[in-house]
Amino acid sequence: MALKGVVIDAGHGGSDPGASGNGIIEKDLTLLISKYMYDRLRELGIPTYITRTTDETIDSTERTNRIKNAFGTSKDVIVISNHINAGGGDGAEVIYALRNNSTFSNKILEELQKSGQNIRKNYQQRLPSNPIKDYYFIHRETGKTEPILVEYGFLDSPNDDVNQLKNNVLDYAEAVVRAVAEYANVPYTPP
Repeated sequence: MALKGVVIDAGHGGSDPGASGNGIIEKDLTLLISKYMYDRLRELGIPTYITRTTDETIDSTERTNRIKNAFGTSKDVIVISNHINAGGGDGAEVIYALRNNSTFSNKILEELQKSGQNIRKNYQQRLPSNPIKDYYFIHRETGKTEPILVEYGFLDSPNDDVNQLKNNVLDYAEAVVRAVAEYANVPYTPP
């Protein structure tokens, strides 16, 4: 794949904390992951943009505008929206857009698994009111880009996710960096 650029989206922020529990606040962890990823992708020479670098509130319209204005809306733009799950499960999930195939999301799950995180699944999610549309605006409102929503683990997991999110989350961020490099045929060098 000839890659135009990668947009890193730190999920939530500001007045929208996302999920929280067990000493983890989603908006803070997604910012940590996203800033790390932004720096690493740039080190690898990949053009990269980040939607927020501080704890700011961004509504869905502003967020999608920032994504679309970074490198445009063509299919050679990857969008990675970083999130932390809640709901009592355990492991990582990746949600990809209806317009894309599972190749990139499979690669991310493989790399997360190599980094020690157990994986649940990758899937597409449809809007119940209109099943030909994606459920998540990050998939629905970003043109022809290849958007991926990564849920790194459950902050309310009864298993090991809580400790893993507190101790290993940058290993998981690096796993996604490896997946991007491999998917985009960019030489990878470890940090």
